[in-house]
Amino acid sequence: MTDSKYFTTNKKGEIFELKAELNNEKKEKRKEAVKKVIAAMTVGKDVSSLFPDVVNCMQTDNLELKKLVYLYLMNYAKSQPDMAIMAVNSFVKDCEDPNPLIRALAVRTMGCIRVDKITEYLCEPLRKCLKDEDPYVRKTAAVCVAKLHDINAQMVEDQGFLDSLRDLIADSNPMVVANAVAALSEISESHPNSNLLDLNPQNINKLLTALNECTEWGQIFILDCLSNYNPKDEREAQSICERVTPRLSHANSAVVLSAVKVLMKFLELLPKELDYYNTLLKKLSPPLVTLLSGEPEVQYVALRNINLIVQKRPEILKQEIKVFFVKYNDPIYVKLEKLDIMIRLASQANIAQVLAELKEYATEVDVDFVRKAVRAIGRCAIKVEQSAERCVSTLLDLIQTKVNYVVQEAIVVIRDIFRKYPNKYESIIATLCENLDSLDEPDARAAMIWIGQVPRSAQTIHSLGGVLFQVQLTLLTAIVKLFLKKPSETQELVQQVLSLATQDSDNPDLRDRGYIYWRLLSTDPLICHIGSLASVYHKPPNAFVEGSHGIHRKHLPIQHGSIDTGESPVSAGPVVPIEQAQSVIPSQGDLLGDLLNLDLGPPVNVPQVSSMQMGAVDLLGGGLDSLLGGDLGGGVGGSPAVGQNFIPSSVPNTFAPSPTPAALSSGLNDLFELSTGMAISTGGYVTPKSVWLPAVKAKGLEISGTFSRRQGQMYMDMTFTNKALQHMTDFAIQFNKNSFGVIPTTPLPIHTPLMPSQSIEVSLPLNTIGPVMKMDPLNNLQVAVKNNIDVFYFSGLIPLNIFFVEDGKMERQVFLATWKDIPNENELQYQIKECHLNADTVSGKLQNDNIYTIAKRNVEGQDMLYQSLKLTNGIWILAELRIQPGNPNYTLSLKCRAPEVTQYVYQVYYSVLKN
Repeated sequence: MTDSKYFTTNKKGEIFELKAELNNEKKEKRKEAVKKVIAAMTVGKDVSSLFPDVVNCMQTDNLELKKLVYLYLMNYAKSQPDMAIMAVNSFVKDCEDPNPLIRALAVRTMGCIRVDKITEYLCEPLRKCLKDEDPYVRKTAAVCVAKLHDINAQMVEDQGFLDSLRDLIADSNPMVVANAVAALSEISESHPNSNLLDLNPQNINKLLTALNECTEWGQIFILDCLSNYNPKDEREAQSICERVTPRLSHANSAVVLSAVKVLMKFLELLPKELDYYNTLLKKLSPPLVTLLSGEPEVQYVALRNINLIVQKRPEILKQEIKVFFVKYNDPIYVKLEKLDIMIRLASQANIAQVLAELKEYATEVDVDFVRKAVRAIGRCAIKVEQSAERCVSTLLDLIQTKVNYVVQEAIVVIRDIFRKYPNKYESIIATLCENLDSLDEPDARAAMIWIGQVPRSAQTIHSLGGVLFQVQLTLLTAIVKLFLKKPSETQELVQQVLSLATQDSDNPDLRDRGYIYWRLLSTDPLICHIGSLASVYHKPPNAFVEGSHGIHRKHLPIQHGSIDTGESPVSAGPVVPIEQAQSVIPSQGDLLGDLLNLDLGPPVNVPQVSSMQMGAVDLLGGGLDSLLGGDLGGGVGGSPAVGQNFIPSSVPNTFAPSPTPAALSSGLNDLFELSTGMAISTGGYVTPKSVWLPAVKAKGLEISGTFSRRQGQMYMDMTFTNKALQHMTDFAIQFNKNSFGVIPTTPLPIHTPLMPSQSIEVSLPLNTIGPVMKMDPLNNLQVAVKNNIDVFYFSGLIPLNIFFVEDGKMERQVFLATWKDIPNENELQYQIKECHLNADTVSGKLQNDNIYTIAKRNVEGQDMLYQSLKLTNGIWILAELRIQPGNPNYTLSLKCRAPEVTQYVYQVYYSVLKN
C-alpha cells in the first residue's frame, strides 16, 4: 500500500492520538506516527505541539525514521527555538555515528536549521566532518559551510572554515572538489572584492582533473569557476580549452552552455592566425545546433544564448543558418528568437535564402510574427548593402498584397531604407502613394510624411490637432523642410502650422519644437560675419561690441493684419488692445512652475506708452534684435508695440515714478553705508540675502537678494554681479502671477552698464495690485530678468512679514468676537523652541513687524499674549502666544479664516524671535 493513506485521515482527536502513537514502545508504531505527522505538516496543519514527542524519536537506528524526524525539525525549529535545543545532543552524537549517511544527514540538518543557538553547537561537529574519512560526509559538510556563512558570516571566518574549504579543492574525490567550489563561489557573491577561490595554475589543474569524474551539476560549478580565471598566457588558455572541449558533447544542456561560456572567454586570448583557433570555432557549432533539437522551452533558452554568441562571433554559426529557419509548429516565442538570429547571420552569401524565407513568413497568419518578418527584411537591406535593391523589390511585392498591416509595416521599413540610402529609391514613392488612404497607424502615417508626401492643403493642416502626437511632430518637421526647399510656395502653410503647434497644441514637446523652428527661421546665420570676432564667439557683433547694430534681419513673412514680432509666434495674428496682450515665456530647466502659460499683465501703476516712447519689448515678444541690444524702436524689423508686460529700465521719468537710484558696490559711499537709495532703516526683520540666480545658469550674471518692508513700502533688495567677460546693459524685470499679486512699482533702476567683475545694489519697490494666481508654495515668486545677453528665470520665497500692514491692530472686543467666530478646526498650534526672551521683549520685537499685541495676561504663571496682524489682501490672523518663565519653549496658536497661510505666519514668528 502507498503512503497516500497518511493524507486521508480527518479525525477530530488526531493530535491526541498521534501523541500517544509517538510514545508507543513499538518502533513500527512510532515510525507510522511520524509519517502521519509529516503528512499533516505537508498539507499545512499545525503539529508543532508534538515537537518534544517527535524529538524523542531521534534516538533510533532506523535511517528512514531519522530522516523524517530531521525533516520535522527543519520545519519547526525556527518557531520553537528553545525546544530545538533539546535535539542538539542527538545531532552531535549522530555526527560521530559509524554510518557515514547518518553523519552527513546530521550535519546537513544542523546547517538547515537557521537558529542562532544551534549554530553555536554546529562548529565542532562541522570541523570534524570537513576532515571526515568518508567523501560523502566531506561534500555535505562543504555545502553546510556555505549555509552557515549565510546565517553567521563572522563565525565562519573566525572558526577558519574558509581555509578548510580551500583545502578541499585539493581533495581526491571529485564531488568534494565540486561542492567546495560551489560553496566558495556562493560565499564570494556576498564578498565580491575578496579572492576566496584563490585561482592559480595548480588549483586550476586540480579542478580540470575533477571535471571528468564528477556529476553534471558538479561539472557546472567547476566550469563556472573556470570562466572567472584569467590565464597568464595563450598557451595556458589553449591547454584549458583542450581539456574543457569534451564537455561540449555532454548530454546535459546546462553543462554544454557552461563549457561554451568558458571557451568563448578564452577565445579572446588566442591569436586568430592560430590553427587551433579555427578548429575550436568549428567545434563550437555542432553542440549549439544540437541544443535546438530539444523541447521548445529548452530551445528558447538555447536560442537566447545563441543570440548573444552570434553578436560576438557570428562566424561560429555562419554556415548553419538553415537551422534557424522557422518551422510551422514552432511556438511564437521560438519563431521570434529564430528570426532575430537569422538577421544577425545574414550576409551577402546567404541573403537570397534569407529573403525567400522572410517573404514566406510575411504571408503567415500571426500578425506579430508577420510584422517582425517585414521589419527583418528592412534590417537585411540596411545590413547588407548589396541586397538593398532585392529587399526593396521584396517589400514592394508585399505591398501589392494589399494586406493592411503588411503594407503599413513595409512603409515604416522603407523609410529606414531611405535614410540609409538617400536619393536611391525615390522611384517607388508613386507606388507607396497608392496606399495613402489605407494608412491608419501613427507609425505608418509618420513614415509616409517623412518620405516626402506632405499635404499642402489648408484643410489637411487644420486637422493637425486631431491626429496623434507622433504624426504631428513628423508633419511639423516635414513642413519646415518643405519651406526651406520652396519658401515662396509654402510661406502661408508654414506660418499656419507653426501657429497651430505653438498656440493650439496642448503637447509640450510639440509646442517646444514649434518654438525652436520659429526661432531658427527667424534668425540669420553668422555666415556674413566670417573673418570677424563674431565668427569666433558665434554671436552677432552687437552682443559683445558696444554701439554695433549688426545687419538687417530677415523674418518669416507675416500674416495679413499681424504685427512683425521678429520671432515669437504668440504675436502672430490680429492686433489686440494692449490690455489684452499676452506673452509666452518658454520653460527653462531651473525654473519652478510652468512658465509656458504665463499671463503677465502690465503693472497697473505704469502707464502704457507707444512703442516710440517705450523703446522696449516683452521678454519674448520682441525679435532677437531687442534681446541682444539692437534697434529697440517700433517699426519694420524692430520690436512690437504690444505686450509690454515687463518693466524695462528705459522708461522715461514722465511715465513712471522716480526710481530709487542704484549704487555701485565700489567707492567710499559703500564703506560708510551712504549708497544712494539703499539705507535700510531699523525696523522689521529682514532675511539675509541668498543667491537666487547663480552665474553658471545665467551666462555670468549672478543675482542675490531678499525682501524687506520699510515705512509701509515693500522692497525687493537685490545685488547684481557681472561675472562674465563682457558688459551687461538693457536690464528689465517681470513677475509671474502669484498668490499676493506682487508686481514692481517702478522699472528696474539700472541705468549704467554693468561692467565685468562689478556689482550693483538695487532696491525695487513693490505693490500688490497685480494679477493673482495661487502658487505652491503660497509665497513662491517666479521672476524673469532680461539683459542684452539673454532672458533668465529664477524663483524665490517671499517672507510673509513684508505683507503685514501697519493697520493690523484690532480692537479688543472685535478680537474676542472674531476669535469665537472662526471655527475651532481652523486653529493650529506650533512650538517655538529654545527662545530665551521675556514677554515684553517678544511683544516689542513682533511689533516691529506689524504684529500687534492686543492684550496681555498672566494665567497660572504663564504670560499670555493675544495678538493680531493683517495681510495686504485683507486677511486677518489672530494669535495666542504662551510664554512660561524659565521655559525656553513657547506655544503659538494661530486662527485664521484662510488656514493655509498660518504655517507661513509661524515661520515669521520663528525667524523674528530666533534672530
